[in-house]
Amino acid sequence: MQSVPTVSCPTIRCLICESDNTREAVLCGECSAPLALIHESVAQERQPRIVSIVGESNVGKTVYLGFLLDMLARRAGDFEAVPKGAYSVNLQQNVIAYMEQRQFPPKTPMEPDQWYWTYYQVCRKTRGATWVDLVMPDMAGEALSTEVDTPKTFGVIRSLLDKTEAAIVLVDAALAASGSPQPDFFALKLMTYLDDMFAVKRRQRVENAIAVVLCKADYCPECFDDPGGFAKTNLNRLWNICDNRFANVRFFASSVIGSLGFAAGVDDTVVPVPLHAAPRGILEPFEWILDQMR
Repeated sequence: MQSVPTVSCPTIRCLICESDNTREAVLCGECSAPLALIHESVAQERQPRIVSIVGESNVGKTVYLGFLLDMLARRAGDFEAVPKGAYSVNLQQNVIAYMEQRQFPPKTPMEPDQWYWTYYQVCRKTRGATWVDLVMPDMAGEALSTEVDTPKTFGVIRSLLDKTEAAIVLVDAALAASGSPQPDFFALKLMTYLDDMFAVKRRQRVENAIAVVLCKADYCPECFDDPGGFAKTNLNRLWNICDNRFANVRFFASSVIGSLGFAAGVDDTVVPVPLHAAPRGILEPFEWILDQMR
C-alpha cells in the first residue's frame, strides 16, 4: 500500500495513480483525480480505504451513491459520517436537489475531471468503534464500459480499481426481469475485469468483498425476498462467475423511487419523472461491506 506523503515534500503524489504533481495543483495532471484527497489523508495521518461503486450506464450509480451519502450524513442505521472537504458534499447535494424537483440527475460525463469524488469518515455509533476513511468516486458508466472492453483506455479507472479494497456492483434488475440478457452480459464482463484486477493467483478465488446490488427492484419485488435466487435465475452468467471466482460476495436488492410517472419531452420523447423517493436497501450493502473490511 502506498505511503502517505509528508507535508514537507515539494511535490504531492496522487492518491489514485501515484503521479507526482505540484502542491499548487487542484487535479492530478495524469488521471484528473482531485488532489484534495491526498491533502485530507495527510491531515488524518492514515491511509484512506477505497470503495468503488461500479455498474453500466443508466443503472443508477449516481442516484444510489447520492442517497447513500445523504443517509450516512443523516445518521441513518446507527452510523456517524463526516465529509472531509466541501467537495465531498457536492454529489449528494446535486442528487437530492434534482429529486426534489422530480427529475433524475444528468448522466455523469465521460471526462474524469468532471466526476464527483467523495472522501468520508464513517463509523458506527457504538463503544470502541473505529473510524474508517473512505474514498468513493462517481465514475461514468460509459467510461467504465470502455475500460472493461479495452483495458488501460481510462487509466484513472484502472488505477482506482487496483487500489479498491471492496466494490459495490450495481445491476439493473428491472431489465433482467424483463428478459433482456444485457445486464447479465455486462455484469459478467465487469466481474471478469475485477477478477483480473484483484486475483493474486489464478487458482485462488478473489477475497475482496463484492456486494452485488440488484437496482430498480421496485419493478420486480421478488428481488427483495431472495436477491441471490433472483440472480441465479435471471442473471445466471453473473451468478456462476461469482460462485466460481469470488470468495466473499453477497447479493442485495435496492430501489430509490417510490412511484414513477412519464411526461412528454422534446421531439415527442418520453421522459421518466420520479414522483417521490422511497429508498429501500440502500444502506445494507454498504453496511455489509464495512463489516468485511474490518
